[in-house]
Amino acid sequence: MPDWSYQPLKQAILSKVEAKNSRQFIHTSMCTIAKIPGGKHIIEFLGHNKTSLLLQKTIHDTHFKSPIGLSGSIDPLLTGMPAFQGLGFGFLEIGPIVLKEPKTQISPVWLADQIAFSQLPEKVLLKRALRQLIKTPFDVPIFARLDDSLNTHDLHTCLEQLIPFVDGLFLHPQQVKLLNKAVGIPCYLIMTADQTVPSDSIPFIVDGIVLNPPYTIVEDRMVEQKDSLLTLQQAASSIKTNFPQLPIITTGGIRKPADALTLTAAGADLMLLTEGYVKSGPGLPKRIHERLLYEALPKPPPQQWHWSFLFGLSIFIGGLLALFFALNTVILQYDENFIGLTRDQLNVVNPNILAFMAHDRMSLAGTMISASLLYMALAYFGLRRGLHWAKITFHSAAISGFLGILLFIGYGYFDWLHGLFWLLLTPIYWLSWREGKALKASPMSWHETNDRTWMRALYGQLFFVILGFSLVIGGVVISIIGITKVFVTTDISFLCMDRAMLETISDQLIPVIAHDRAGFGSALISTGILVLCLSLWGFRAGERWLWYTLLLGALPAFVAGIGTHFVIGYTSFIHLLPLYFLCVIYLLGLALSYSYLTQQKKVVY
Repeated sequence: MPDWSYQPLKQAILSKVEAKNSRQFIHTSMCTIAKIPGGKHIIEFLGHNKTSLLLQKTIHDTHFKSPIGLSGSIDPLLTGMPAFQGLGFGFLEIGPIVLKEPKTQISPVWLADQIAFSQLPEKVLLKRALRQLIKTPFDVPIFARLDDSLNTHDLHTCLEQLIPFVDGLFLHPQQVKLLNKAVGIPCYLIMTADQTVPSDSIPFIVDGIVLNPPYTIVEDRMVEQKDSLLTLQQAASSIKTNFPQLPIITTGGIRKPADALTLTAAGADLMLLTEGYVKSGPGLPKRIHERLLYEALPKPPPQQWHWSFLFGLSIFIGGLLALFFALNTVILQYDENFIGLTRDQLNVVNPNILAFMAHDRMSLAGTMISASLLYMALAYFGLRRGLHWAKITFHSAAISGFLGILLFIGYGYFDWLHGLFWLLLTPIYWLSWREGKALKASPMSWHETNDRTWMRALYGQLFFVILGFSLVIGGVVISIIGITKVFVTTDISFLCMDRAMLETISDQLIPVIAHDRAGFGSALISTGILVLCLSLWGFRAGERWLWYTLLLGALPAFVAGIGTHFVIGYTSFIHLLPLYFLCVIYLLGLALSYSYLTQQKKVVY
């Protein structure tokens, strides 16, 4: 569940129901998606959460894809674990683990915009943890936090059963003293950040430190102190100075990307998210990754992009040609030869036939011009910067466009001009594919806060995602109609002729009209993929090019799609309602995302 869907849902519904129920709804939903065939790919598609190799690290022979993990306090029932590893987390914590289920466990609640935990918090039964660890294949490290109530016998029982399935243990000081020897996997000593750490207080078997945030009691519940970030920062810095060889894992304190940057600078090697993840949303790990990369990486050198730009330019020229013909002759000589009637003869029979064909061809031209602008912007601002997501977006849309040529002949009519256009475009696309094969760069961002501009932009992003999905679905529907029944009810009303009557004029007329419809549907699918992926993966503060690309890129399609209907008099409200809906979504998306996408980084002197 990306931030653009999580935050609106959280504001509208989740914040109004019991915290435990909203938590289970989110975790169960994500887990259900992750378990269905292809579900993990859906999660990856929505978030594109693959972490840069530059952020990956190895500690005590354990490999972490990201320094950001998720605290066990967020998922005490372990219902969301299969999905969390697909959200960009580098490791997961489970626990606190107990051998016997406590008589009373009280779930957390929201208190003054903070998660308030009971002094009898939820704990994880050992057998539940083992069941989840055995049945779920994990590709991220798992750490088990043991409850501080375990006696010596229960401690050893837990260790014996957990060690084969986890990559590390979080132990309390008294538990470390009971062991007196290494257990075969890394053991991390749990400490509270406001504790004083004497230089001789860390036993030899400890492989690292886990710093818990300080809590305070409010209304018989525990809440993380407001200044927990500062306390964690000071503790991490002190421990790193005295024990530079010990890895430090912090818990909590992070509510925005800037907080993770602060703890990293203080010496934290790994960081567990707690309530900040719930408040900011599932996109927080990804935003942290982008901020850490921005701090660590210099500006990358430009990559090859010229053939990809030429590909978009070629489609632009093709769209202009299609527009020229749609505004003039509508049908060409080879169309007339195939139909067996000239343009003038069709006008005599029914002038609405040519008007109807012009409306399809005009819509195709506008869609091609819109797609070309998106392609060219993506080449210059995305592929030139080496961005992997830009490469996937570009080629996904391009390949779907090439496959669309199969729809042109669905009714037995092959448009030779279209065929020649795709033939000329193929070598350009092949060279574009070659120049972009090595693009693997991850996005980076200087934005580090959860300000109102960011929150408002999430709603703008949601509208653009809806727009992209709608265009893809609309393209699929139009393509299917184009190769099956060809006309909808409002089409027949405008033409004043049904399909049977049109076939009496010429039995070759329907294939020409069908080919136009299917071709327009194919172009709409490609454009929808471009808008959708740009919206899913490209939204970042300061990406001015994206806002102007969406602004200018959609105009030709909207102007052609709506304008041509009014020019020919095909103004059925029901027929145009989807276009009106998309236009409203488009304008709302532009308005809500403007401040965020055009925001400039503040320079601190």
